[in-house]
Amino acid sequence: MEQDFLPINGTDYIEFYVGNAKQSALYYQHCFGYELIAYSGPETGVKGKASYVLQQDKIRLVLTTSLEPHSEISEHVKKHGDGVKVLALWVDDATKSYTETTARGAESAIPPQTIKDEFGEVTIASIKTYGETLHTFVERKNYKGPFLPGYKAVKSTLKTEPIGLKYVDHCVGNVELGEMNRWVKFYEDVMGFKLLITFDDKDISTEYSALMSKVVSNGNGYIKFPINEPAKGKKKSQIEEYLDFYHSAGVQHIAIATDDIIYTVRELRKRGVDFLFVPDSYYDDVLDRVGEINEDLQELKEQNILIDRDDEGYLLQIFTKPIQDRPTVFFEIIERNGAKSFGKGNFKALFESIEREQELRGNL
Repeated sequence: MEQDFLPINGTDYIEFYVGNAKQSALYYQHCFGYELIAYSGPETGVKGKASYVLQQDKIRLVLTTSLEPHSEISEHVKKHGDGVKVLALWVDDATKSYTETTARGAESAIPPQTIKDEFGEVTIASIKTYGETLHTFVERKNYKGPFLPGYKAVKSTLKTEPIGLKYVDHCVGNVELGEMNRWVKFYEDVMGFKLLITFDDKDISTEYSALMSKVVSNGNGYIKFPINEPAKGKKKSQIEEYLDFYHSAGVQHIAIATDDIIYTVRELRKRGVDFLFVPDSYYDDVLDRVGEINEDLQELKEQNILIDRDDEGYLLQIFTKPIQDRPTVFFEIIERNGAKSFGKGNFKALFESIEREQELRGNL
């Protein structure tokens, strides 16, 4: 068996660049049940920006805003709106991860650096991926602090209850027409990922629009990155709409795992999160397609949760509407009951749902 030159323990954190991190942090605490655990900004000796770290189970989100009008962060927000800047990967050796990937053609963003405080030290290094997105390798085996050096532990006065979000299941990137294979090759050649699955425009199409997608995964399967590109259709696909408003390739959605999707979605709806809608008719024959499931179909229908099956089991999934005003980034909530796939049987219903939203925005 060939040696994995880039062993990854999992997702370390996902960092968003946002217009107002203080308000965004409240949104994620109230609506998604995250706990505020750390802060960095002028009060901690960091100039020009402020960052809030939110955690729920194994998920960490970092929300960063600029305090200056012409910084890299504010330019990012001006161009893309609120969006994902960093998909950080937890590794045992950040320097080796950086050296191995740059030797294979990755473009350097930040060379390895070790940062220290009274809780120990962390080594980080970053490479560039699609659009303006970075992968940051984080080595924290000698660190006992709340997040990273430069951050201090904080607690919010807002009492939050977790809603069952467990870990990042996968992160999806949208890239320009003709770019999907290049980025799949990047993950294969530069990071040693394997092609897991391919969807073409026959798999993912409606009457109006189509897209193509390939899923790459690292050696242990902890990191899965589907990469989408638009395909020719009668009208504009959701990928083209994303690219029009994000103004480059970027992260389209983050799928988060739960063990009890009915509870999680009920809580999200109660707290004000909007979801894409599939018509009731979806449920008329869904069990003919997916077979027996443990959940009560009526409860799934009430929450508008989608169902799909593969050779290894079934999955339940639902997608939020975009979480900012631009029709760009959104979240998926997924519960896997054995299934390793991504909901191919739901693609048509899902994209018709997105098209209804696109039409309302005048972007179909």
